[in-house]
Amino acid sequence: MDLRARWPASRLLVAAVAILIIVSAGAITGIAVAMGSLSQARERLLDRVVPAQQAVQDLDSALINQETGLRGFAITAHQDFLSPYLDGQDAERRAEDETRALLAEIRPDLAGEVDAIGRSATDWRLQYAEGIIAQVHLSGAALPTLGDVTRGKELFDRVRAAVADLRGDLDAEARAARQSLDEVAAEVVWLSLGLGVLLVVIIAGVAVVLHRIVIAPLAVLAAQARKVSSGDYAHAVDVAGPRETVMLAHDVDAMRQRIVSDLKELQRSNSELEQFAYVASHDLQEPLRKVASFCQLLERRYSGQLDERGEQYIQFAVDGAKRMQVLINDLLAFSRVGRITREQTIVDCDDLVAQVEDSYSEVIERTGATIVRTDLPRVRGEASLLGGVFGNLVSNALKFHGEDPPVVRISAERTGELWTFTVQDNGIGIAPEYAERIFVIFQRLHHKDDYPGTGIGLAMCRKIVEYHGGTIWLEPGQGPGTTFKFTLPVVEEEETGDTDE
Repeated sequence: MDLRARWPASRLLVAAVAILIIVSAGAITGIAVAMGSLSQARERLLDRVVPAQQAVQDLDSALINQETGLRGFAITAHQDFLSPYLDGQDAERRAEDETRALLAEIRPDLAGEVDAIGRSATDWRLQYAEGIIAQVHLSGAALPTLGDVTRGKELFDRVRAAVADLRGDLDAEARAARQSLDEVAAEVVWLSLGLGVLLVVIIAGVAVVLHRIVIAPLAVLAAQARKVSSGDYAHAVDVAGPRETVMLAHDVDAMRQRIVSDLKELQRSNSELEQFAYVASHDLQEPLRKVASFCQLLERRYSGQLDERGEQYIQFAVDGAKRMQVLINDLLAFSRVGRITREQTIVDCDDLVAQVEDSYSEVIERTGATIVRTDLPRVRGEASLLGGVFGNLVSNALKFHGEDPPVVRISAERTGELWTFTVQDNGIGIAPEYAERIFVIFQRLHHKDDYPGTGIGLAMCRKIVEYHGGTIWLEPGQGPGTTFKFTLPVVEEEETGDTDE
């Protein structure tokens, strides 16, 4: 079984974090051990070998001071010159003790060389220096010569040779300690670099693994969900990945299946409703014509024979039958939009508006209306339906005018791949809170006795515009009157040669 399907994303995340923690702990431990070795090497060199070299240097200085003090005392016979000789012996003992203590920690095998230095120094003092001092004390004067100079030089050279041997051994130890320190330091540097590279590789590997087993399945799921949300409801959502991702994909697919089922039911219901509206409106035409005709016959035949109330009743019946006929005709036209389709052609909107002006010429003349339009584009669609959009909007502008003569301005502006049409008037206007309600079928903002109409016109406009791939809305805040805007797709220039003659 695929690990992604078997493990939930939380476990994968815990595993990745655990790997990082283990590697990080190992890296920290390795660096800590290396730093400990580096500290030990540094401590050996700086706290043991270098102080031992300094102690041997102090020992050598103490022996030289003794030899110098002896020469001064022998030449001058002054007691003050004997102080370096005596103080040098104390300094010699302290330096020997310090050297032994330091060598015991780094090179215990060199303790014998310190003893050899002490014996050589003692031999020099006993066999040469003490004799010279005794002669000065006996004579009470300076000695013309320092006795057996060759013997004294030979004895002191032994002391200096022993010191040189110890110093040479310590110098070699110092070089070894420095080399060890350099090697450990280099090891620390390479270990740090290696562990850093290892951490980067592991982190990158964990990131790649997490991307493949977590992020990538989520991206695939998101892409499939977007495909379904864009309208491809037949696309099944199936994603491999962690348990949560697989379960989410199943839930999304179940939701898709419910949407498909509901959509089919909705399409069936809409089809039935459209069929019902068409049949009902079509079949009601004949009875209504008969009612209106017979009411008009009654009115003409019995005119003057009925009282005022009877004639009023007949007028109510005739008026109601006529309004019902208009309503049914509008409902029939509304139900046909999108259901009975014709070939869409290139339509010149200037021609459509001109036809609307001609249709409403009587109302325009009676109201003193002015229709101002800019050059309107050519679009693809059904000329009769698009003409109905302009006709409804212009008709409303002429109907709902104020005290001043109506002025209707029609213009178009390209915005990307859409033409935005504007139909603006100086009428009584519409409150912004009714911006959506006015596009609902049978919704009226005024009483039928105040303004004629069935309340289907703007609903018809919306249905036609959406059928042609656009949208329509009421534009608020454009001054007095009403401003409607709607969009239609732009037609490429090479298509405009196919016109609707």
